[in-house]
Amino acid sequence: MLTNRIILTATMLLLIGGASVVYILQPEFYNFNQSRINSPLGLAFLGVTLALLLFKISFLLYNVFLYFKYKPIESVTDELLPTCTVIVPAYNEGNLVYQTLLSIANSDFPKHKLQILAIDDGSKDNTWDWMKKAKQELGDQIVIFQQPKNMGKRHALYRGFNMGTGEIFVTIDSDSIIKTDTLRNLVSPFIVDKSCGAVAGNVRVLNNKNAILPKMLNVSFVMSFEFVRSAESQLGSVLCTPGALAAYRSSAVFKCLPDWINQKFMGTASDIGEDRAMTNMILKQGKKVLFQRNAIVLTDVPEQYKGLYKMFIRWGRSNVRENLAMAKYVFTNFKEESKVGTRLLFINQFLTIAMTYPFLLFTLFFIIMHPLLFLSSTLLGILIFSSFPVLFYAKKYSAAESLWAYAYSVLYTFGLFWIAPYAIATAGKSGWLTRELPQK
Repeated sequence: MLTNRIILTATMLLLIGGASVVYILQPEFYNFNQSRINSPLGLAFLGVTLALLLFKISFLLYNVFLYFKYKPIESVTDELLPTCTVIVPAYNEGNLVYQTLLSIANSDFPKHKLQILAIDDGSKDNTWDWMKKAKQELGDQIVIFQQPKNMGKRHALYRGFNMGTGEIFVTIDSDSIIKTDTLRNLVSPFIVDKSCGAVAGNVRVLNNKNAILPKMLNVSFVMSFEFVRSAESQLGSVLCTPGALAAYRSSAVFKCLPDWINQKFMGTASDIGEDRAMTNMILKQGKKVLFQRNAIVLTDVPEQYKGLYKMFIRWGRSNVRENLAMAKYVFTNFKEESKVGTRLLFINQFLTIAMTYPFLLFTLFFIIMHPLLFLSSTLLGILIFSSFPVLFYAKKYSAAESLWAYAYSVLYTFGLFWIAPYAIATAGKSGWLTRELPQK
C-alpha cells in the first residue's frame, strides 16, 4: 500500500509540476506571433492538427451521448435461453484453466442447455493435467480434448466450433473467471434481438491486487469496455469481441468459418487477432455486434513490462490488419440498417493509425527544438485528457483507484509510445508472443 501511495503521489507531483512549467517558465507557448507556426508549413500543420482535434473532441462528445443512452439487456428466462457451447482453448495455462472451467460449470445457466468444450493446444506444461482434474470433478458437464501439437488458438477454437452443438458459441480464455450470471446475461441479446450476430463481454482484471501494472490496466479496461464499448453497442457495431469473453450466433460463425480459419495477411496465415477477425466478418454480414455490461469476466493480465508490451504489439498488429480488412466493405451497402455509426467508428480508428508516423515525426522535432516545452506541455496534456477516465472510474468504482489512470497515461506516453509505429511496421509478422514458457 505504501508503494502504491508513493507512485501515485509522485505521478501527481510530476503532472502538476509539468503543467506549472508551461504556465510559468514557457510563456512563448502562448506567443504565436513570435512562433515559427506563422510559416506556410506551420500554418498547414496547425490546420490539420486543429481539424483532427475537433473531430476527436466531437467524437468523444458523441460517445458520451451514446454512453448515457446505453442499457444492458436483462437476462431472459431459463425457458427462453438458447442452447450454448462454451469453448475454452488453453496453452501453457497451468492451474488457471482449472479455475476457469470450474467457474463456467458453476454458472446458473441451465445444465441441459450448456455444453463445455476445453481444448489443450499442445501445452508444454501441466495444463492437460489440470484439465483432466476438472474432468474428474465435473464429469459429463465438460468434454476435454488435446491437440496433437501446438497449432495456435485459432485452430483450437476452430475444432470447438466444428464440434459444438449450441445455437450460441461462447469463447472464454483459459485465464479468465466468469461470474455465476455471466453466461445468461451474455447470450440473452440473441433472443431479444434477432439481428444480433455477436456479443462482447465486460472484461475486468483478475490480478489487480498483485502488482502495479494490473492496477493501471484495471482502470484502463473499465474505460475501454464500460465506456467505449457501451457507445459502440448503441451503434450495433462493437469493433472487437474480446477473447476473454465473447458470444457468437452459430449460424453467423459458420457463414464465415472457412474465410476465418484460412485468413492470411501478406501471404502468411494469420495466427493472431482471431477475436477481432471474427467480429469483423460478422459485422460484414450486416449483423449487430453488441456489448453486455452485466456479463462480467475477470482475466489475468501481464504483471511485468515485457509481457505488457508484447500483448500490446499483438493487439496493435491485429488492429492494423482488421482496419485494412474493414476498409474493403465499410463503405459498401453491407447492411440494411444505418451504416453511419459503423463508418464513424472506422474513420476514428483509421485516422489514429494514419496519423501515427506524422505525429511521431512531429514529436521528435518538438523534442529536439523545444525539449523543456515538450516535456511540460506533454505532462499538462496528460493531466487534462486523463482526467476524463479518472472521473469516469471514480464515479463508478473508487476515487482512490481512479488515480492509476494518470500513472498509466505517463507509462504509455513515455514507455509504450513506440508500440503503435512498431506494430504498423511489423503488421505482417505473426506469433502470439506471450504464451511461451520461460527459457532456463
